[in-house]
Amino acid sequence: MARGGEDRGISRRTLLVGGGVGLGLAVAWSLWPRSYRPNLRTADGETAFNAFLKVGRDGRVIVAVPQAELGQGSWTALPQILADELGADWRTVSVEPAPIGPLYANLLLAEAATGDSVLPATFGIDRWTAREYAVRNAVMVTGGSTSVRAFEAPLREAGAGARALLSMAAAARWGANWEELDTHDGFVWRGDQRLSFAELADAAATRELPENLPVRGGIDNRLTGRALPRIDVPSKIDGTAMFAADIRLRDMVYAAVRSAPPGSRRVAVDWDAADGIPGALRVIENPEWTAVVATNGWAAGKALDGLKPRYDRPAGPSDRGIADALGHALDAGDARRVHEIGEPDRQVPGTSRIDALYAVGPAPGAPIEPLVATARLEGDRLEIWAPTQAPGLARAAAARAAGMSEGRVTLYPTLAGGGYGRKLEVEAIAQAAVIAVKIERPVQVTWPRIQEIQRDAFRPPAAARLSAWVADGRIRAWQARVAAPETSAEVAARLGVAARFFRPDGGPVAGAVPPYGIDHVAIDHVGAETGLATGIWRGGARSYTAFFTECFIDELARAVGAEPFSFRMGMLGGNPRLARCLATATAIGGWDGGPPGSGMGIAAASAFGSHIAALVEVEMSRAQRLRVLRAVCAVDCGRVINPELVKQQIEGGLIHGISAAVGRPIRFAGGLPTIRTIADYGLPVLRDAPDVTVELLESEEEPGGVTELAVPVAAPAVANGWFSLSGRRARSLPIAAGQR
Repeated sequence: MARGGEDRGISRRTLLVGGGVGLGLAVAWSLWPRSYRPNLRTADGETAFNAFLKVGRDGRVIVAVPQAELGQGSWTALPQILADELGADWRTVSVEPAPIGPLYANLLLAEAATGDSVLPATFGIDRWTAREYAVRNAVMVTGGSTSVRAFEAPLREAGAGARALLSMAAAARWGANWEELDTHDGFVWRGDQRLSFAELADAAATRELPENLPVRGGIDNRLTGRALPRIDVPSKIDGTAMFAADIRLRDMVYAAVRSAPPGSRRVAVDWDAADGIPGALRVIENPEWTAVVATNGWAAGKALDGLKPRYDRPAGPSDRGIADALGHALDAGDARRVHEIGEPDRQVPGTSRIDALYAVGPAPGAPIEPLVATARLEGDRLEIWAPTQAPGLARAAAARAAGMSEGRVTLYPTLAGGGYGRKLEVEAIAQAAVIAVKIERPVQVTWPRIQEIQRDAFRPPAAARLSAWVADGRIRAWQARVAAPETSAEVAARLGVAARFFRPDGGPVAGAVPPYGIDHVAIDHVGAETGLATGIWRGGARSYTAFFTECFIDELARAVGAEPFSFRMGMLGGNPRLARCLATATAIGGWDGGPPGSGMGIAAASAFGSHIAALVEVEMSRAQRLRVLRAVCAVDCGRVINPELVKQQIEGGLIHGISAAVGRPIRFAGGLPTIRTIADYGLPVLRDAPDVTVELLESEEEPGGVTELAVPVAAPAVANGWFSLSGRRARSLPIAAGQR
């Protein structure tokens, strides 16, 4: 029995998970794939309890985390869940990447492939099929703000099971009833007596799990809800953190790569140019790319520049071509209805119709860390070190490129320097595998910045034609026709995975359903072939669908003579959590109604199982740059594991979304972006960063996602603020000089 709480338990039919006082989470025991054995390896002095937990004789508690650490804090939040249930001392908790295996499949993300929650059969598969595919193929993917939501239950189960076994081992020594013992601070306690996890681990691991697993209750000695320090920060501060570019192997060489523009082929190379570069060793030819291998990265890059590989330039994406493709899709494309409420195609009597056309341009991934991978061939086995959001798919890509079975490839996931979606891409991993096999030496491939820019997988361009029927100051019907590429299918094709089971962005119109009480709603999607390679972006499709929706809502409020906050609140009777967020953000931010010249804008969204509202205040700087002065976000993300992590991710997501709203448009010529450096993106710098306030609302609901939550509301809040400042409506992103 846990101190300070009531005696509860886990049966073999239902797992009850305590997230705080009076909270619970039910998980079907039958969904746990017990037919698969854990493949977690142990070192000398370590004892494995299950697929997620090892305890060392030195007292360390090692948690295997299946999700990538992209800076979002998954290597802290997920261990915190298990450590809380186990009763561990946080100072002894460490992390290692989980091995590739079915027990670590992201089942929640797999369910996203089943489509919209209202129309679950939209994409032709059910949840059982999607989950089975994910488990059997060990589909481990970090994305969609799913880490805590997907793994809280199995991590709590792992912690509860180990806690029971440790208590049983301690009870055997004391001649006590194990169910009356407690655990906290890394010890099993019986009154003032205590035994450490380290000294009990070997004996505990040999015991059988009881029929009922006790779950910690009460508020004493709990880790959930505390702002515990991040596990990854100390090593990042002192420089010991290992990113893929930090890997050093004996006899390792370095490779610089230049890829052909999509759809083109190499036609000429100045082969002799590399001969005069000290350290240049070999040129590697491939139909889609050219690489130079050298003893150091500088020599490899210098020699590659000298080769000047040239390619034919078939017709590629251009600014006009992208716009024409979206326009044609809106006007004449075959639409697929993905969401419907009421009778949206029936004329609503007594209403006035208001129409608007919105669009967003491509947005760059622009990660701090470009694509990078290190590969080593040892006999008939290949090892890969790389930052990846999908380790199983990355390993499969390396195996295909090297021409060997996946069983002969070992992948070591490393920390990732940001990239939210960009680290799903496996091109550099495949290149490293090919080069390592060809030269039979360890090799590190790091993409030069120009390569990263030109081969970026951009947030897809999209356009929407919106129509609303209003009467008596309320929206009675809503229709949205959205033209956007099928980005998930594109990424799936590059990864070699079945597209119907892979939708980390939630689909091309995710988030297009307004979060308001509207009787008649229709959302149609039209595929658009723009010729541009697109990829998963932070916030997914919601990064543009929320812009369409929240800007149009603001526009409708002004059209009917309503104040934007009151207009929204009048339609949120069925969404009280979002209403509370909106009321809180506007109260803290000092919302003044958004009169002309105020520069205040608001936006709200329900996404990833969470709710958020934002208020921003903008100004036009002396350099005629649109700048966000301050921002206030109110967030209801259910029960919170680590409040500091939540605030960090809301702040980061907000800045991410603001950058896409006020940066420079990306231009394309000859199939390539015209920019050459990160500075060319025109992204805000530190001096442009707004003062951000994040208010977390207490909630007893299940945890929601937060890493991508603030992105959808950032751009519409800025655009609505721009309207209140200037009187001009920005209906496209980024908010270009012409709109200002």
